[in-house]
Amino acid sequence: MDRHIIHFEHTMKECFECQEEKRVRKPMITHTKKMMGTAVLAMSLLLSACGSGNEGKEHGGKGHEANEGGKIRIVTTIGQIAEPISVIGGERVEVQSLMGPGVDPHLYNATQGDIQKLEKGDIVFYSGLHLEGNMTKIFEQIGKSRPVLGIAESIPEDKLLKDDKGGIDPHVWFDIDLWKQSLDAAVEEMKKHSPDDADYFDTNKAQYFAELDKLKAESQEKLSQIPQEQRVLVTAHDAFGYFGRLQGIDVVGLQGLSTEDEIGISDIDDTIKLLMEYKVPAVFVESSINPASINAVIEGAASKGLNVKLGGELFSDAMGDEGTEEGTYLGMYRHNVETIYHALSGK
Repeated sequence: MDRHIIHFEHTMKECFECQEEKRVRKPMITHTKKMMGTAVLAMSLLLSACGSGNEGKEHGGKGHEANEGGKIRIVTTIGQIAEPISVIGGERVEVQSLMGPGVDPHLYNATQGDIQKLEKGDIVFYSGLHLEGNMTKIFEQIGKSRPVLGIAESIPEDKLLKDDKGGIDPHVWFDIDLWKQSLDAAVEEMKKHSPDDADYFDTNKAQYFAELDKLKAESQEKLSQIPQEQRVLVTAHDAFGYFGRLQGIDVVGLQGLSTEDEIGISDIDDTIKLLMEYKVPAVFVESSINPASINAVIEGAASKGLNVKLGGELFSDAMGDEGTEEGTYLGMYRHNVETIYHALSGK
């Protein structure tokens, strides 16, 4: 038997053993622990709220501001919110993100340490649209004592992408225009909390949004150079729909919109057929997703005589390490653009 076929079958077996293990254990253990953990943390928030008196009942003022230097304490879920808000808020804010590099927000469960951070925050920003689905009850509880905003939920529904079952795609930060709108909703909440800083926030926002507009123009010019027949982006899960719509690239994700979705043999087979049909030169792994399914696609294509290379690692649900270029929204987006351009254009 051809060594490519043997290796492919081994990779497929490994991939689906992992999937099967998840199917067996998830209903019995993971789901139960998730429900219990969420209930316990929600109760912790409820008790904390009861003990806090009227401190946070009026969301418009500075009821929680006891931070050194009078800074507004902002807690966010993902770095795609935290980093831009830290730039726009500047010296007037202190921003903490619950989820760091490599963390999958679809599967994330809040810890007791997260609850403590949320309780100390003046404002809480999350992305929403069911991205952080395991934290819904926590947001409801914490929202009784301070402003809590799902910033992407400010986007009109007709601008949002949906899958074939009607599920909304939450990965809106890959459409720069939509993410500007989401960040604008966050800034308005900051201005409401601290009216004295409104002009400062608006000035910083205008400067930052100008950088986003420049990034959009640069990325569209760069990616337009990829030949039409090679404008197919294959990734581990369906996180790049907004990116594809903005950049005019077809997107194929092995998993659905959430990493909780399972990958079937037919998903991998269909992807291999697409690669064969369009002679797609590369596929991509994601920093927060297990690469097993993408490796299975590469091996499957090789067994049929098509050499598909690994185009590189993209940042999807999480950004890069703090202190690196990829740890910023602008840098993360540029990294993805450059990686996709070089892999699909061959330049």
